Amino acid sequence: MRLFSAITILGSILVTPALADTTGGVVVAYDRVDHVLVLDDKTVWDLAPAGDLVPEGLSAGDRVSIDYDSAGDNGVGVITAISIDAN
Repeated sequence: MRLFSAITILGSILVTPALADTTGGVVVAYDRVDHVLVLDDKTVWDLAPAGDLVPEGLSAGDRVSIDYDSAGDNGVGVITAISIDAN
């Protein structure tokens, strides 16, 4: 029984799940060259790692949603989706 408990505790420490999260806002600026997105809440997103996920025609004034996996205390891990919301 002790071995099972030890394995269960060790497994829960070693396996940290990625937490999915969503944010969004109105695009204030989008730099297509540097792949930087600024939202109206003054958050700055580096979209270079997102690659092909950036919607075609993204521009200032668009309302967007960004889905990402949280990296815990380290902030954003991986952006999984970017979409332009209907106004």
